[in-house]
Amino acid sequence: MESRPWLKMYPKSIPTKLDYEPRTVQSYLIDTARNFPEKVAIHFMGKEMTFQELYESVLKMANYLQGLGVKKGDRIAIMLPNCPQYVISYYASLFTGAVVVQTNPLYTERELEYQMKDSQAKIIIALDILYPRISKVIKQTKLEHIVVTAIKDYLPFPKNLIYPFIQKKDTGIVIQLNHEGNTHLFKKVIEGGSLSPIELDFDYENDLALLQYTGGTTGYPKGVMLTHKNLIANATACQAWIYKAKPAEETILGVLPFFHVYGMTTVLILSIMQAYKMVLLPKFDAKTTLKTIHKERPTIFPGAPTIYIGLLNHPDRNKYDLSSIEACISGSAPLPVEVQQNFEKITGGKLVEGYGLTESSPVTHANFIWGQEYVKGSIGVPWPDTDAMIVSAETGKEVPHGQIGEIVVKGPQVMKGYWNRPEDTAETLKDGWLFTGDMGYMNKDGYFFVVDRKKDMIIASGYNIYPREIEEVLYEHPAIQELVVAGIPDPYRGETVKAYVVLKEGAVVTEKELDEYARKFIAAYKVPKEYEFRKELPKTAVGKILRRTLIEEEKKKRQH
Repeated sequence: MESRPWLKMYPKSIPTKLDYEPRTVQSYLIDTARNFPEKVAIHFMGKEMTFQELYESVLKMANYLQGLGVKKGDRIAIMLPNCPQYVISYYASLFTGAVVVQTNPLYTERELEYQMKDSQAKIIIALDILYPRISKVIKQTKLEHIVVTAIKDYLPFPKNLIYPFIQKKDTGIVIQLNHEGNTHLFKKVIEGGSLSPIELDFDYENDLALLQYTGGTTGYPKGVMLTHKNLIANATACQAWIYKAKPAEETILGVLPFFHVYGMTTVLILSIMQAYKMVLLPKFDAKTTLKTIHKERPTIFPGAPTIYIGLLNHPDRNKYDLSSIEACISGSAPLPVEVQQNFEKITGGKLVEGYGLTESSPVTHANFIWGQEYVKGSIGVPWPDTDAMIVSAETGKEVPHGQIGEIVVKGPQVMKGYWNRPEDTAETLKDGWLFTGDMGYMNKDGYFFVVDRKKDMIIASGYNIYPREIEEVLYEHPAIQELVVAGIPDPYRGETVKAYVVLKEGAVVTEKELDEYARKFIAAYKVPKEYEFRKELPKTAVGKILRRTLIEEEKKKRQH
């Protein structure tokens, strides 16, 4: 079988092999601040910060962290939404030689305690309203210090005065803390920090930059060890893919959370490497995002399907000009074709589906943004220097084109392994190949298609059914805004197919109508046997629909 058939599909502008500089992630900030000191690095809710100001804040924080005893290899947790403090904390941690532990601000006490214990983090940098949660678990962990910041710290006047009242109304929490003991106020650190340069020796290839915890849909979350080389390789490939983007000229919308590996690579790292302006939003809200695009004119917009769906279905969408958007790569979940086409029509830009995993920093595949026709339903082709193949779940050997098997990948972005979990590492990494757990196939041109997670496959009456195929069909129905298909217990078939549906505002459709619609496009055994209409679906912070949560709910229901 022809090896790497996708390479002949590459447009001339994308090299099939790249050069990676043997350097650390943070070293790019030094260059960018030197070359573009007065250029705006961050726009956050009306306040702007130049690359020079960012670099100085990073140095002050890094020196302060070293003063707290941080040494190379120590772990520093960051528990913040997208804001200037996140960028400062991330790069400052790397300057000290520490390993960043990205921590979701939505974590419960139990999840937080687990992650802090597992990573053995020494310091946590967090939002003020999270302080009560952290203080309840700190005694059970190795945490020695908490650096606390507030959203208002980096807001312009008068927003900085108004914001605490909004926060109190929304959360009911008012936090007053002093800069003393093991509690450190971010603002005070920056006000009084030292600008001494920090010199450390790094092994770019092996030194960890990041412990990124997996979602934990299968047992406990695992800490994925990503090196400086892994992250730089993926950001460099991303730049090669969006080859029309010009260094120091683009504006990138940072609405994907940085604590998710996709937001981190495509916004937090790429922007610093390429001197792009980052427009940050602390969370996704459709109206705020529409307003921000209209006003700030971002050109690059990495996102997830639920984000694009939210914008397309907002009743005020037509009031806003979205024509600045030129390139979007969608990740984290399958991108319905209808969403892709409508978004391109409205923006005039390009939206393509990509694919990746936490374990690969994250991107391994994407469709071409320019230079080739978009291949519907495909996750695209492997990125430069990335190898991929489909192997049989039984034999582990490569299977012919068009045959379904497990997707395995290899490349400079693939993790070093799982933190303190040699058995899990050995199971997932074999001879440098990362076994993704996703089932799919490759066509003769080298385009890959995901049919589903190995674990999400439904087996009904002996048939293998892949939820994604059914979702693609139902997404085409004009009444449906969002949906997810899951396998639920069935005494006769073993499992049966159920669809959880969110309708567009004002839309009405019956189960019978959806059933008739589905039967036109898919075999009878794949058609959902049950439908449940909901106002919303459970999701992760990055907008990935939690199929597992629905299956667990269903199991509990059936036990009663």
